[in-house]
Amino acid sequence: MTETTKTHVILLACGSFNPITKGHIQMFERARDYLHKTGRFIVIGGIVSPVHDSYGKQGLVSSRHRLIMCQLAVQNSDWIRVDPWECYQDTWQTTCSVLEHHRDLMKRVTGCILSNVNTPSMTPVIGQPQNETPQPIYQNSNVSTKPTADENANLGTVMRYEEIELRILLLCGSDLLESFCIPGLWNEADMEVIVGDFGIVVVPRDAADTDRIMNHSSILRKYKNNIMVVKDDINHPMSVVSSTKSRLALQHGDGHVVDYLSQPVIDYILKSQLYINASG
Repeated sequence: MTETTKTHVILLACGSFNPITKGHIQMFERARDYLHKTGRFIVIGGIVSPVHDSYGKQGLVSSRHRLIMCQLAVQNSDWIRVDPWECYQDTWQTTCSVLEHHRDLMKRVTGCILSNVNTPSMTPVIGQPQNETPQPIYQNSNVSTKPTADENANLGTVMRYEEIELRILLLCGSDLLESFCIPGLWNEADMEVIVGDFGIVVVPRDAADTDRIMNHSSILRKYKNNIMVVKDDINHPMSVVSSTKSRLALQHGDGHVVDYLSQPVIDYILKSQLYINASG
């Protein structure tokens, strides 16, 4: 497949990021490498979307701190960015609503084809009448006018062709996938949209058996083809890194925290006195 015929992907990771770890960043990198190896996709951007303060998780520090830590963690990345929209809302947002926000925003910003998993590439821009022609996502490099909007307009490397198919995929670890199997935890209608319309890229953690997990949910079985499992090193050192382990290491003065968190994040945590006691 040529680059112009491949599906272009933005990876969206939702979560507490309390704090953001090296494992979170590696999750993006591993997912991008895997999708590129399939020959079907080009990943043009990654979005870190920290959860709203009202999520109510014990020990969750203020979104002000979590946003700054996320910014520090991705400051050297040329394709992953932090989006504050979810934190800036009046209350907690579902993962489904965050995906829908970014899908609709990308459509407005780029004018490109925003496809769902089962939408053929010739489908017009979402919400646009059939007799209208979609605007190109990017202009040629010699054109001075480029798409402008809020911070969400940054999609990574500028493309030179005029029309692409763009898909937003939820990026998650196998622990989030497994949570889909817990009765009553997720709204089933939301699950249908997340897995059925958008699709998921799963990075296994702790050598999890993703096939077993998917077989425990009728919705996951139904949309199994929309779930892409990153198949690389199942013993990847970052697959066991977690925010929980990072917080415990900080509380206990464990030097292994440098294996879990980037130095700028550690420096900010120490400066702001975060996670030093068990209450967060």
